[in-house]
Amino acid sequence: MPTTHETSQLLTHKERTKIINSVKKLVPERYINISNPNQDYGPWLALVDERAPHLMNDDVPAFEAGVSELLKSLGSSHTAFFHERRDSVPPPYSINATLRPVDTTHGKRWMFVDVIEDGVASQAGIRPGEFLLSIDSEPVVPPKTANFRIGGNHNVEIGSFNGNKRQVNFEIPNRAAKDRPPMIEPRSLSCRLLVSDVGYVRVATFPGAVGQSFAKALDDAIRDLKAQGIGRLIVDIRGNIGGGLGSLRLMSYLCPGKVEIGHSLTRRRFRNGYRKESLTRIGKIPATKAELLMMAMRFKVFQRDRSLVLVSEGLGPQPFHGRTVLLINEHTHSAAEMVASFARQNRFATLVGTRTAGQVLGGANFKLVGGYILRIPVAGWYTWQGESIEGKGVEPDVAVENSAESLSVGVDTQLEKALQIVQSL
Repeated sequence: MPTTHETSQLLTHKERTKIINSVKKLVPERYINISNPNQDYGPWLALVDERAPHLMNDDVPAFEAGVSELLKSLGSSHTAFFHERRDSVPPPYSINATLRPVDTTHGKRWMFVDVIEDGVASQAGIRPGEFLLSIDSEPVVPPKTANFRIGGNHNVEIGSFNGNKRQVNFEIPNRAAKDRPPMIEPRSLSCRLLVSDVGYVRVATFPGAVGQSFAKALDDAIRDLKAQGIGRLIVDIRGNIGGGLGSLRLMSYLCPGKVEIGHSLTRRRFRNGYRKESLTRIGKIPATKAELLMMAMRFKVFQRDRSLVLVSEGLGPQPFHGRTVLLINEHTHSAAEMVASFARQNRFATLVGTRTAGQVLGGANFKLVGGYILRIPVAGWYTWQGESIEGKGVEPDVAVENSAESLSVGVDTQLEKALQIVQSL
């Protein structure tokens, strides 16, 4: 895998020109801005042309930063420009943990919030409420980002709320998820019995475009919990990075029948006009190879537009219906936010925690020359009631923060509140 220096030698003037021209072509053709679907891209294209001469002469890191800044100015989530070398990957995608900037007696620090079970940070013994002080002897103070290299070994300094410090090694596997941003995919779900009849399911991601493996794993988890006699359920989607159609199975467990969840919309469909009731409907995750093949034919051959309606699968009554709590926070993203909004608008669960990220779009990756990839939103998402969550997020029914003080002593205030509420239902 080439280093940044090697890439700078390989990235020629001709390749830079091709990259910029590809970006200029793809954004007006495919990019969707939910707040302004009829956006005029003329001013943005003029800005690209204005900055292009500088991008041609900058070193590679400055070129990458410059293109990223241009894309950031478009104002939507699911927008990125990165190289396949995967050497600067944010914590949720590299060490399977989320960080929050907090004030301490020593200034601002990055605090670990969600540490996903079996992830890199978890295996290194990191606990929520600890602080990330440095990476490879370089101090990391907010707003400076804390990124890691997939396939790399990093020595990090960890601090605690009481001032203790220790050195920890992060060994990040040299693998990445298919058809997703550069990432080490976290363990998708885990479950356990909390107390008496209260089940707990934590979902960190929805792997796979179609979600077959996730759906089966969730079925198994729910079956095991029901065998233990649960009548109440807490679903934890804090720190969930989103994903594919597997979210449909989780939403389907929240209600007995088939209920419209929402619809996605591409720019082409928006401009040509549409009725949401007439859009292609998906109301089942394929369970067999034949069903999977039929879905592939349907969306890769006959209907390549990503405008569609999601409908819950109708899995029937569950013992925890009417007694379900959903845990959310600012690190709940994308498909997980679809779950949260569906539950809240239909009163299928009580939401506890903090407002979600507000990043709910259908993204797509486009390969460019020189090993670069452009990620842009190509489909917007609307609830069945017509609301867009992008830029807004989903508000909890019961707002609860997890403070650094409580996390540092192993107390999950949000989970404790969720347990209190679900036992009262």
